[in-house]
Amino acid sequence: ADVRVERRFVPESCPRAVRPGDFVRYHYLGAFPDGTRFDSSYDRGSTFNVFVGKGQLIAGMDKALVGMCVNERRFVRIPPKLAYGSEGVSGVIPPNAVLHFDVLLIDLWNSEDEVQVQTYFKPEKCPRTVQVSDFVRYHYNGTFLDGTLFDSSHNRMRTYDTYVGIGWLIPGMDQGLLGMCVGEKRIITIPPFLAYGEEGDGKEIPGQASLVFDVVLLDLHNPKDGITIENQHVPESCERRSQTGDFLRYHYNGTLLDGTLFDSSYSRNRTYDTYVGKGYVIAGMDEGLLGVCTGERRRIIIPPHLGYGEEGRGKIPGSAVLVFDIHVVDFHNPSDSVSITVNYKPSNCTVLSKKGDYLKYHYNASLLDGTLLDSTHSLGKTYNIVLGSGQVVVGMDMGLQDMCVGERRTVVIPPHLGYGEDGVEGEVPGSAVLVFDIELLELVSGLPEGYMFVWNGEVSPNLFEEIDQNHDGEVLLEEFSEYIQAQVDSGKGKLAPGFDFEKIVKNMFTNQDRDGNGKVTPEEFKLKDQEAKEEHDEL
Repeated sequence: ADVRVERRFVPESCPRAVRPGDFVRYHYLGAFPDGTRFDSSYDRGSTFNVFVGKGQLIAGMDKALVGMCVNERRFVRIPPKLAYGSEGVSGVIPPNAVLHFDVLLIDLWNSEDEVQVQTYFKPEKCPRTVQVSDFVRYHYNGTFLDGTLFDSSHNRMRTYDTYVGIGWLIPGMDQGLLGMCVGEKRIITIPPFLAYGEEGDGKEIPGQASLVFDVVLLDLHNPKDGITIENQHVPESCERRSQTGDFLRYHYNGTLLDGTLFDSSYSRNRTYDTYVGKGYVIAGMDEGLLGVCTGERRRIIIPPHLGYGEEGRGKIPGSAVLVFDIHVVDFHNPSDSVSITVNYKPSNCTVLSKKGDYLKYHYNASLLDGTLLDSTHSLGKTYNIVLGSGQVVVGMDMGLQDMCVGERRTVVIPPHLGYGEDGVEGEVPGSAVLVFDIELLELVSGLPEGYMFVWNGEVSPNLFEEIDQNHDGEVLLEEFSEYIQAQVDSGKGKLAPGFDFEKIVKNMFTNQDRDGNGKVTPEEFKLKDQEAKEEHDEL
């Protein structure tokens, strides 16, 4: 009689069957034909581990195991001549005993085996693969060959982070991760001599166990990496690139290498504003924002040692590579002045605007990225100001100097000469560079600095008497106002342009009314050139 094998359960998939020379781990129950049990591996709480076909087993078992798959269950009947024969085993197995075994195969490997890698998902783009000395972050499920889970990073809700190829991992894993792309998924099968060997790990993993790791690679860098810049869009005209010390306003999306979004300026609906090259942002960003143009879009890939390091921050895990897609909205330097480009100058351009002149002009105001903020054309009327009197931002007062009627200019105003860090709520963003397209339409020459009113001809020697219409020796505001109005109407005098008539007259009157009693007496009355210039300045 020979060994009889009944295949009680055969799994659907059987990638590999036992061959002589293989090493197996199996559970078994041993019983006599009458059902009396004489041995069980389950009672010992560990599998039976042995080489097949090397005479380490009874002959019948050596034969019965051949062709078995992991997770297969066999009922085996072994005649005495292939078991313990006429001798038996003292106190356990009587002579000439037929033995029945209920066998379940748990594990199978061969000392010639190597690490097996089966990639079941590979992303379309794979710019870089794992090399020796790289640092990786991955998720895994660890199972035995029979499918029993012994460990999972998913259950811990955190990746496994390690160097590859320098002995931080079991040898089979060091090898099995090589060549992987971020986003790739692999099953790595490792024989015990490239895993935890004969002893196991002293915890979940028994001795001589094959291990199966289902791995997804999330992140990959090398400590020697610098930042990587991928230019996505560079504007055709780029007159200036950012340098250390410049102040940038930019939008960004921040993701991890696997595409997980951790932050976005767009979601806050405002740009991120910072000095660049000065240590206000992470080192990789400080470097990656240099050399950009306004309007440029670039991707900056930052290794963790130039990002948030081993600790991470907020939604950013430790040792994570960061990917920033940025869009530069504008930049300037605190030392910038106003930049003026003349687009058109009339051939006859002799009268130039100066401080005190009354100007009427049209403008379009926009941001550096072209966003229109405001336009006088849409209002259908000009913007009118007295130049140099603080009625517009400093940069505009500078940009309107020395301009002639009909001239067209583009004036670029940095924020420190514009609306500053705060901007204008709902209209101008903080720290924004402004671009004004200006056309000067009208210019009324102002008076010399400090003067509110000048005579066009000779001044009457009896000025006070002329103003004091009712000759009571004192001048009231009403009399003064009527007199000045008459001089202006007849062309004998001229008021500073661009100001409210009543305000100017009241100001002039107050200057004369030195004791502030609402009346001017001949003693108080003086012309401007008769007194020290400092006593009062212009309005």
